[in-house]
Amino acid sequence: METEIKRISTKDIITYLTEKFPECFSVKGPVKPLKVGIFQDLAEKLSDDETVSKTRLRQALRHYTSSWRYLKAIKTGAFRVDIDGKDVAEIDEEQANYASKTLKESQEKFGKTPASSKKAQGDKRAPKANTSKSNDKSSDETKRDSAKFKSVKSTKRKDVKKELPPLKKVDSATIKVGNKVKVQLGNSPMNATITEIAGKDISVQLDSGMTIKTQMQNIYS
Repeated sequence: METEIKRISTKDIITYLTEKFPECFSVKGPVKPLKVGIFQDLAEKLSDDETVSKTRLRQALRHYTSSWRYLKAIKTGAFRVDIDGKDVAEIDEEQANYASKTLKESQEKFGKTPASSKKAQGDKRAPKANTSKSNDKSSDETKRDSAKFKSVKSTKRKDVKKELPPLKKVDSATIKVGNKVKVQLGNSPMNATITEIAGKDISVQLDSGMTIKTQMQNIYS
């Protein structure tokens, strides 16, 4: 009987959250940025609600906060809201920049690459050279420019890596829900807040509002 009343679809869970907390969630129209740590508030409010489990709730939140519609709402000066829709914290420039970067990467991943399209169009419009000599000259210049570009780009990358401050491992005995930490995802550490600890799995909410699950070896102070 319990399986029958569980809402399996992430879309259904988000719709249900919109019905329960209309001042906080929406399925269309303007989106309100969510407070950091809202998962705990929701889990507490829904502790006696058999409609959605903690696991499915976490998945739905991750899906909701990683949507393009939500990421576009993370702007400097906007306010995060609690489950009642009340403003609780203003979004700073760092959070807004991270959301913008995440949005751009997501759009590029799904084929939104205007820069590539423009380059391709530019190549099609490029006039043909009149002689084979000019082709050879152009080719040589292109190769030299490309080599210079790669050299400069490589140097910049090395300089950036040198400037990154060392990360300090967090003692597993000291971590608890609510701690401000850094999470290593890819090449860049990201600011986050611990929202749940379940054995080796640690759930954190990034400053963008996105909730992810990771493990102790990726947590730093």
